[in-house]
Amino acid sequence: MYTLSQWQSNGQFIDINAKQIFTKTAGNANNPALLLIHGFPSASWDWEGMWDELKKHYFLVTLDMLGFGLSDKPINAAYNITEQADLYTQFLKRLNITNVHLLAHDYGDTVAQELLARQVAAQSDIRIHSVCFLNGGLFPHIHKPLFIQKLLLSKLGWLVPKLMSKQKFAKNLITIFGKNTPPAPMVIDTLWALLIYNNGLRVMPKLIKYITQRKQNEQRWVGAMINSDIPLTFIAGEQDPISGKHMLEHYKKTIPNARVQGFVELGHYPQIEDAKAITEAYLNFRKQI
Repeated sequence: MYTLSQWQSNGQFIDINAKQIFTKTAGNANNPALLLIHGFPSASWDWEGMWDELKKHYFLVTLDMLGFGLSDKPINAAYNITEQADLYTQFLKRLNITNVHLLAHDYGDTVAQELLARQVAAQSDIRIHSVCFLNGGLFPHIHKPLFIQKLLLSKLGWLVPKLMSKQKFAKNLITIFGKNTPPAPMVIDTLWALLIYNNGLRVMPKLIKYITQRKQNEQRWVGAMINSDIPLTFIAGEQDPISGKHMLEHYKKTIPNARVQGFVELGHYPQIEDAKAITEAYLNFRKQI
């Protein structure tokens, strides 16, 4: 397992739109590019368990989105999903990458849906060749947010950062992992460190607005999956109370020729809970296509 300092040591901070963004690449640049898009409220470190195996096959590209992880967390930013999608697009352009595959989780699923929607509408500068979604709110009305997420979204949202502690954070995290695959102390420590870095707690009430944005853009973002002509798959930990088995079932019903793979034992963070199994599932998906 990569410690946070090890993860950081191989990355670099670059300036995008006058903001310091933590970025990371690995593997042979001649291999197909794979963009890894992390979730809320964590960061690119979520992919550490899959990193070494995936970089043997692909040129890996990732970053910590604005407001997340080691990147800048300005209090005055809007934190729109469209802006996060722009961030990835600009980074890919800097790397001269025009063809890419996406692997996304949670909040990152929504960013991937926006990138896909741009392609479907022929408004994209990059060509996406496949998308793999891990647990996330692909269908807003099926998504079941935690109490703390609902609280963050409410008028009392500003209170949450003041009341949040590492113990409370750990307690919430444990409820969304699989019963037999709870987060190790190092995982809790790392995710908490990433959350509080750069005074990150204070922007959480702004970041959580992605739940509202999902509802506002449901037609565009769900439509992108239905109308896309590229291979998609949904790989999910079924024990996830937020977007687990119920999301998987709905995906099967809604997406034409749906490719899915459920993991009965795993929860909301399948790539952390069993990185080996999820890496294998992803590589199998790529072999099939």
